[in-house]
Amino acid sequence: MWVLFLIPACAAAAYSCLRLVQVATRADVLEVPGSAQPSAAVGIGLYETAYLAGGPARVVELVLVLMAGRGRLHLAHTGWTTVVDPRGRTRLERALIEAIGPDGQCRTGPLRAELAAHPTVLEVGERLARAGLATPEPVRVGTWRAVRQVRRSLLLCLVLLTAALALSAPGTDDARAAVAWFSLPLVLTCGTLLMARVDVHAYTRFAAPAGMEVLRTARLPRQADRGRDPEQALLRAVAMVGPAALADERLRAALRT
Repeated sequence: MWVLFLIPACAAAAYSCLRLVQVATRADVLEVPGSAQPSAAVGIGLYETAYLAGGPARVVELVLVLMAGRGRLHLAHTGWTTVVDPRGRTRLERALIEAIGPDGQCRTGPLRAELAAHPTVLEVGERLARAGLATPEPVRVGTWRAVRQVRRSLLLCLVLLTAALALSAPGTDDARAAVAWFSLPLVLTCGTLLMARVDVHAYTRFAAPAGMEVLRTARLPRQADRGRDPEQALLRAVAMVGPAALADERLRAALRT
């Protein structure tokens, strides 16, 4: 009887692991520069740093903090964003004001989601991907889905093994045989996940391996830097770690909504 549970377990494990290997093969052909290039050489500014560190959502957080800090937006901790100055200085600012709408006020949560999918924000990632610093969206999403599928196959194998053991008398030859045969898909999925952790996990992040090197060299601003240019130091910290870098609790609460 337990063989009926073993067949789908092996099929799911084999299929998901093969799919992950295929995805990993496609990810490995990404052209990664031999060494991280200087940020100026590839046009790495605050928005590019934000994308590498946290993707489109981090870019949106950065532009919201920048405009709020300069008095062009009001971010309420109650979850509303209000336009104070409707003149956008950059394409991202104009996209943000356009997303808020003609009323000049909207909920912050939906605004962040809409702006994160805006072509102006996505263009930042596309430019970094062409430079070899960001993981292309199809590769990142495909890798993440493939890893998740192997995890689900591992869970399925455990559930089916439990069901097989429940139908077999404890300590019998059937129970021991079920454990022995189920160890094959379990070892396969666990081994594949370990391989993915070492070789593939990097491609589930927004930054490609070369982009991670750029982030390591960017570093958080030191105390001396904050004294010289506090606004730039704050914006760089937000780009690197997100709203957690903000000292203003109300502004952090506004960005959590």
